[in-house]
Amino acid sequence: MLPERRIPTHPGEILQEEFITPLNLTQVELANHLGVPVQRINELVRGKRGITPQTAWLLSQAFDTTPEFWINLQTSYDLARNRPPKKVPKLSQVI
Repeated sequence: MLPERRIPTHPGEILQEEFITPLNLTQVELANHLGVPVQRINELVRGKRGITPQTAWLLSQAFDTTPEFWINLQTSYDLARNRPPKKVPKLSQVI
């Protein structure tokens, strides 16, 4: 269930606070370990980029999580950010 009044935490913030910082990693070290540009990790941590399926796979392997964990974080964030302001009635109520 999506929160109505609060946007879920961006996956990049979770990556930083729950994985990078506790492991004393730098963004550069993580990027090198994953074989991706540092810019990708930096933009992700800053909330300027989302988790792609490829990134979800890489992070899941590096941190012993699942790709679904990362994709679900991103999906929850995206759905909450893009909730339409207008409610649409159910079709059964209109017909």
